[in-house]
Amino acid sequence: MKEPMDDEIYRRIRDEFTDNFDEEMELQLGELSEEASGDGREGAHLTDFRRQYFHELLRLQVELVKLQDWVVATKEKIVVVFEGRDSAGKGGAISRFTQRLNPRVCPVAALPAPNDREKTQWYFQRYVSHLPAGGEIVLFDRSWYNRAGVEKVMGFCTDDEYEEFFRSVPEFERMLVRSGIRLIKYWFSIQDEEQKFRFKSRIFDPLKRWKLSPMDLESRRRWEDYTRAKEVMLERTHIPEAPWWVVPADNKKKARLNCISHFLDQIPYQEVEQDTVTLPEREHYPDYLRHPVPDKMIVPQKY
Repeated sequence: MKEPMDDEIYRRIRDEFTDNFDEEMELQLGELSEEASGDGREGAHLTDFRRQYFHELLRLQVELVKLQDWVVATKEKIVVVFEGRDSAGKGGAISRFTQRLNPRVCPVAALPAPNDREKTQWYFQRYVSHLPAGGEIVLFDRSWYNRAGVEKVMGFCTDDEYEEFFRSVPEFERMLVRSGIRLIKYWFSIQDEEQKFRFKSRIFDPLKRWKLSPMDLESRRRWEDYTRAKEVMLERTHIPEAPWWVVPADNKKKARLNCISHFLDQIPYQEVEQDTVTLPEREHYPDYLRHPVPDKMIVPQKY
């Protein structure tokens, strides 16, 4: 049974619904570009920040496409690690990173819990298969840092395995960097009350309730355990070759813009000159007759 909802939670969830509509609108950013710039009357309902958000997101995504072209042309290899508490906004940020990019160039690696076979492998082995080849950017929606977070807090690894992780991960990441991979690590940081709100929002929003798992509820109870684990992780794995970058994420929209902007600043990409594309003329065959599609195969036109 759902818990009762006070007026403040109701107000914030109503605002969250507005954000959800914004996210749907983002899918039509090409049509919204005039609205986002404040030039069109249709955009009068947007607040100043929402206008700025749409405008900036589109601008940054244009830059991400330029970076993608540069990565392909130069055969660069980039890994971006996204970590943070449950509901911190990692998935939303990743979807804005990849929204305009070629999924073959910029795949997302979101690994499930290891199976029985993988549990007997070298810990990093299942992540290695997802590392980029030349001309690829791989985004890890959670990563090998599971061991420093959820596995430690929930008791899914032994103390010896936990300590071995901290001995191994700096060398593992240095090897990646020496091999030519650019490794960038982001921690999405939210406050206690913000996570509480986001979890409550999931309880009351039927479109998001599926996101709230038993593991999420347990992570909420163990907030302080996760805090200690995060502090240890950042202290022991913040290395010059692959430093951590903390993204304040209580405001999801600002977090997305700041993270994408920062990422672009880390890469010395340049705009790649594109070949001129000419649409060829379609061939016509005078003896070809197009066969009609039977009416019973047509999807009903309800709209």
